Amino acid sequence: MTPRVVFPNKFLPYLLLAPQLAITLVFFYWPASQALYQSVLKEDPFGLRSRFVGLDNFRRVLADPNYLNSVEVTAIFSTATAFFSMAIALLLAVMADKVIRGRGFYRTLMIWPYAVAPAIAGMLWIFLFNPSIGSLAYLLRWVGISWDPLLNGPQAMVMVVSAAAWKQISYNFLFFVAGLQAIPKSLIEAAAIDGARPTKRFWTIVFPLLAPTTFFLLVINTTYAFFDTFGIIHAVTGGGPGKATETLVFKVYSDGALNQLLGDSAAQSVILMIIVIALTAVQFRYVERKVHYG
Repeated sequence: MTPRVVFPNKFLPYLLLAPQLAITLVFFYWPASQALYQSVLKEDPFGLRSRFVGLDNFRRVLADPNYLNSVEVTAIFSTATAFFSMAIALLLAVMADKVIRGRGFYRTLMIWPYAVAPAIAGMLWIFLFNPSIGSLAYLLRWVGISWDPLLNGPQAMVMVVSAAAWKQISYNFLFFVAGLQAIPKSLIEAAAIDGARPTKRFWTIVFPLLAPTTFFLLVINTTYAFFDTFGIIHAVTGGGPGKATETLVFKVYSDGALNQLLGDSAAQSVILMIIVIALTAVQFRYVERKVHYG
């Protein structure tokens, strides 16, 4: 029977937890409670007067065509960002797992983009896709594509998805590399001896064993696409052109900070929080069923 571990000091564990609990309370629970409170109020732009309006803010928001457009934009943006960032990271992780010489240096280079701030990542892709001086824009024009994301909504979406996915590839790469290193090499060698080709070995052995890592990254990337990409969209397109890249989190900022529709903005933040919680619950309820933990 394993002996029970008893911590000698009764107060030190709580003291060590206190900073993290304080940060969570101040920067998560307190703003969330304020959003819930403001979502049922009608306030003037200066915050001097307010009155209780119940669910009127939610009804007005859900009936707004611009908000419904933001829902559609967010669905496209988050799906594309999560898919491409995870797919490219997995491909790079598999390639890095095969490299013998300079493997550590290669992995270090792959991690660097994660340290770049979202706004800076957005500015880098603005320069790359700039219609006048961007190197990628020049290549697109050279192959016959008329490139102008300042006027073309789908092209603007491609640009922000590229920037957001590039920013998240490094994070996904780290976890995929760790997952690949945890797979017993004997399983892959046995499959190779049996005549299975590399592609067959990947889809029948490697990828199923990466299911826990893939599921974890799916949840993280979904949350990232909904919330943490605000800086990229703000720096790259500002929600344009014609609201083609206005995601839900950017619309919360636009209506609240720019248009001073405080009640509507608070209602939108509550709806966004409910959507993310619901998506995470669905992922845990249905996707995790297919995940096998070895």
